[in-house]
Amino acid sequence: MSTIMDDEIKRWTAKRKSALVLDIIKGKSTVSEASRTYNLPVSEVENWVVDGKRGMENALRANPLDIKEQYERQLKQLQEAYGEAMLELRAKKKLQPLLDEDGK
Repeated sequence: MSTIMDDEIKRWTAKRKSALVLDIIKGKSTVSEASRTYNLPVSEVENWVVDGKRGMENALRANPLDIKEQYERQLKQLQEAYGEAMLELRAKKKLQPLLDEDGK
C-alpha cells in the first residue's frame, strides 16, 4: 500500500479509501487481505469497492449524474421495493386465514 497508509489509521478519509480500493482493483490486494490488515469488516471494504466502481462509472459518463441525483434515484428505488414488500406482506396476512380454513 502507498505511503497514505503508513501509520496506524485512525480515520478512513476518502483519499485513504480510494488508495485501498485502487489497490484492490489493480490486484495488489484483495478485500479479505485488506480487511485483515486494517482490521475492517469485509462488508465495509466491499461497499467501498462497489461505491468506487459506481463513482468511476458515473465520472466516465458523457453526462455525469450529480451525487444528490444518484442518491435520490437510489432512495426512490428502495422506497418502491419497500412498498412492494409491504403490499406482499399485507396480502399474505389477509390470505393466511383463508388458507388455514381450507386446511381444516
